[in-house]
Amino acid sequence: MSLLGLIGILDPPRSASETTIAACKRAGIVPVLITGDHPLTARAVAERLGIASRDDRVATGERIREGTAGDLTSVRVYARTTPEQKLDIVQAWRGAGHVVAMTGDGVNDGPALRRADIGVAMGRRGTEVARQAADLVLADDNPATIVSAVEEGRRVYANVRRFLLYALAGGTAEILVMLLGPFLGMPLPLLPAQILWINLLTHGLPGVALGAEPVAPDAMRHAPRPPEESVLGAGLWPRILFMGAFVATVTLVAGVWARDTGRPWQSMMFLVLGATQLGVALGSRARPGSLTNPFLLVAVGAALSLQAAGVYLPPLRDLLGTEPLPLTDLAIACALSGLGHVVMRLQARLVPERPPRAGHRPSSSSLEEA
Repeated sequence: MSLLGLIGILDPPRSASETTIAACKRAGIVPVLITGDHPLTARAVAERLGIASRDDRVATGERIREGTAGDLTSVRVYARTTPEQKLDIVQAWRGAGHVVAMTGDGVNDGPALRRADIGVAMGRRGTEVARQAADLVLADDNPATIVSAVEEGRRVYANVRRFLLYALAGGTAEILVMLLGPFLGMPLPLLPAQILWINLLTHGLPGVALGAEPVAPDAMRHAPRPPEESVLGAGLWPRILFMGAFVATVTLVAGVWARDTGRPWQSMMFLVLGATQLGVALGSRARPGSLTNPFLLVAVGAALSLQAAGVYLPPLRDLLGTEPLPLTDLAIACALSGLGHVVMRLQARLVPERPPRAGHRPSSSSLEEA
């Protein structure tokens, strides 16, 4: 029985795990480690990856079974767990109001993957049971893909809100112009065909192009939004009303000025209302001053050209009931559209979207370490 030597076996974490977990924490996602390994192993891996500190406690499957583990949502590392206990952990986080993402690759992860809000399975080394139980399958088995998916989801959500702000502000402006115009001595500020033409140009190509906006630079540096929050929440309604009132004010002022100076005031209002809305579209960009979404620039340029064509091309003039304007008036309309861009940028900077409410629990990402 002479000691000949010792053999050490190392199963290190994946190289991308540390950076992925750091990115999750910056985005307000709480990383959690659930494993069937020994508590000492689980603690060492969690410390190395930044999931937990040396002082954080480790909840074991035995303590969970005995009911002495305490609040399961206050723990970041779970060791010696069974499939049933993984299910209990996921349910505890969900019961506390968190949105839970569970990753796994084994048969024993199937119940927890199914119970989580978003089950994520590994496509290469994952079992068929895990892939069938999951909502999302990582084809490359790279945990960094989860961060990319979260970032893409936030980009899509932000673009939906961006389009709603742009479209509803334009609609509000048109309503205000039609309601307030008669009180300013303009019985019919715009003809029905003119309103339809403006909506066609502003909500057509520019509206589609806004959906292709890239992700904002700070998208992964704020906490997740509350699941119950409306897409029009977080201060979006006040911004819609403000921009709608501003565009309407610019249009009405231009109309009154054109009327008092003997110009075709209805055509002037038609041109200014459409051009100012297009300026708001340019001011809605996620990365202003860059060429990350050239389609939006092309769409706004094309829409502005067609808006001007509605005043200068005889066939469109007959269709829309407009009159040609001097080139100086065209320059004035373009300058006013620039105001729409400037004010949109200023209000986005001075009145940013409200962060998630104080006390809101961020999402929990439950990471299974095989």
